[in-house]
Amino acid sequence: MLAFDTQCHLFIPGCGFEAPGLHSFVFEPLFTIGGYEFNKPMLLALLGTVVVVWFFWAAFGRAKVVPGKLQMVGEAGYDFVRRGLVYDALGKKEGEKYVPFMVALFFFVWIMNLWSIVPLAQFPVTSVISFPIGLALIVYIIWMSLTFKRHGFVGGWKNLSGYDKSLGWVLPLIMVLELLQHLIIRPFTHAVRLFANMFAGHMLILMFTIGSWYLLNGIGVVYAGASFLMTIVMTAFELFIQAVQAYIFVLLACNYIQGALAENH
Repeated sequence: MLAFDTQCHLFIPGCGFEAPGLHSFVFEPLFTIGGYEFNKPMLLALLGTVVVVWFFWAAFGRAKVVPGKLQMVGEAGYDFVRRGLVYDALGKKEGEKYVPFMVALFFFVWIMNLWSIVPLAQFPVTSVISFPIGLALIVYIIWMSLTFKRHGFVGGWKNLSGYDKSLGWVLPLIMVLELLQHLIIRPFTHAVRLFANMFAGHMLILMFTIGSWYLLNGIGVVYAGASFLMTIVMTAFELFIQAVQAYIFVLLACNYIQGALAENH
């Protein structure tokens, strides 16, 4: 489904520029099963899952001592997350058990972002707020579970509230702020940071893409060329941001788990 009218160009009477907006992120259902609507972002999320599972299955399903090209790429990606994210945040001893989850999370978020620049797909799934919220909620549940499992019920609340008797009279204020941060602000910003960056990036690419087509008429061709150049620049920049946002999302997840396992904040 296109985000604009392909028959509309500059200098055509009664044909104004149709700017992208929230309507550009709303899709008609592809089909309905039992009253449950299945749309394009859901399809891309499902395909993203299949791609990630297929890649690692193909890379490591029949791992060899002398790795082939696909296994080398898989090992490089796995090792990047393991050493560059998990080990740095949690250490090798504590972090090893969380490596598979973090690797899966990183590549899943990344492929969900990458759909933005894939022909025919051309939509970042994480620009729909429900997907980042779902992923952040999974991290949040693991984080809270580990906190109370490691420290017990009372110790878990002390861990979350930053309880420290040496703070004296400011302790109640600190505890309120810490609880607000850990229980509400962190999970909220964890989801919104990913969503907002992907939403804004897709909006910019749409703006310049639609602008290029709209200006492609008469003398507007000159401006269309400049707009198309910006489309290419923004797409290249978005490619970088997509990887960065996947990195940040997993880095924060590692930091939250590290906080759950730590004796003191």
